[in-house]
Amino acid sequence: MVSDWFVYIASSVNKKLYVGISTDPNRRLIEHNTGRGSRFAMQNGDLSLVYISAPMKNQSQARKREIQLKGWTRAKKLKLISGELS
Repeated sequence: MVSDWFVYIASSVNKKLYVGISTDPNRRLIEHNTGRGSRFAMQNGDLSLVYISAPMKNQSQARKREIQLKGWTRAKKLKLISGELS
């Protein structure tokens, strides 16, 4: 079975934004918040999901979008989160 991939943005307790990809962003968030995720989560506290993309057909497509979003300014990411951008 082929799973869809998603790009997600999570916000830390100190309001820093983290961009990642996963086939299950909710499961990945649990991993982050229980010490099995990124170093970012361990350094910045618990994360909460603030954005999940539309499904993407493969990891490569999701990774390209993740790289694009990581290059964006915080202001532009916040516009995506609020729905001003797609």
